[in-house]
Amino acid sequence: MTTRRTFIQQAAVMAATGAVLAPEQASAILHRNRSQTTPKEHQAMSILSNNVTFPQNYGLGGVGPGNGWHTNTNAQINQTLEAAWEAGVRYYDTSPFYGYGLSERRFGHFLFEKDRSEYLLSTKIGRIFEADPTFEPGSAGLWKGQLNFKFRYDYSADGVKRSIEDSLQRLGLSSIDIVFVHDLSPDNGDLGDQWTEQFDVATKGAFPALTKMREEGIIKGWGLGVNRPQPILKALEVADPDVMLVAIQYTLFEHEDALKNLFPAMAAKKVKAVIGGPLNGGFAAGLDRWNYGPGLPKDMVEKRNRIKAIADPYKVSLSTVALQFAAQHPVVAAVIPGASRPEQVKENVQSFHTDIPAELWKTLKDEKLIHPDCPVGT
Repeated sequence: MTTRRTFIQQAAVMAATGAVLAPEQASAILHRNRSQTTPKEHQAMSILSNNVTFPQNYGLGGVGPGNGWHTNTNAQINQTLEAAWEAGVRYYDTSPFYGYGLSERRFGHFLFEKDRSEYLLSTKIGRIFEADPTFEPGSAGLWKGQLNFKFRYDYSADGVKRSIEDSLQRLGLSSIDIVFVHDLSPDNGDLGDQWTEQFDVATKGAFPALTKMREEGIIKGWGLGVNRPQPILKALEVADPDVMLVAIQYTLFEHEDALKNLFPAMAAKKVKAVIGGPLNGGFAAGLDRWNYGPGLPKDMVEKRNRIKAIADPYKVSLSTVALQFAAQHPVVAAVIPGASRPEQVKENVQSFHTDIPAELWKTLKDEKLIHPDCPVGT
């Protein structure tokens, strides 16, 4: 018997063009079954996550192109994306929220001239953006610069359709591979305790709408992109996701809850993880910054110093240890550190190809700096 999931797994779904879309074309894409793609287009992908195959176990996150933390010029971001492509990166993650559309526009401008069959692209839904003539720089929190938009939350089925159509327009591309339901989580200050109410909206709206798009071949897969485990665990109970963007939950510095609770639940449903924020907002790269907010936890600074002291004699950077730590768990399909400069992305890619001695991992376990059950150094 052919199940819905096996049907989609057998269907080859890749976009064939990169033309800028008229609005009616973007809408039509959401109703078109593209199951006629040739098997050759799938051979470039290697790591299977239900309906989704990843080109390698790393990619590039889109916070930097969205002016996260500081402004970046178009030229600088284009150079960074070019460096990523030249280094072999073929998985790119973005979001309408990153720079209020800026990240998607910059990714789309770069990827427009690339062969659509050669890369995997994910973006997110949950916010609908509108032009804001009164926008003031500095009013968008993490996102810097003259962004000119405002948003409202919408986790309904219609909201999913509108968000994906808008993303296709910003990207100028004909398809999106993976869609993450974004920031539907208790740590979202805009939602607060009402996140569960919005989750109910998504259960009846966004989740079945995305499942239908997957079945029709419009997208390859979907999941949640959140910073906390609760919504992921709830989604595993009520829906049929493929892959979760697990942000700042399984890192070198904080990982026990994901290791013991979240990842086993995901493995039971054969759902893979993409690890966002693997460097804890640049903390593992030596920045005085922790995740997405202000403040530097003293215990984490001490932990960083101790891990660095262990890694230094092996001539292995702390960021390399952090990236490879996140990538080694079998539930993890890809790790997506961000970058806003070419040298950053080159260093990150090199980190995934650096040999780390087993003795280093053993020492970290012996010193109780990582959990003894972490699957590293094997």
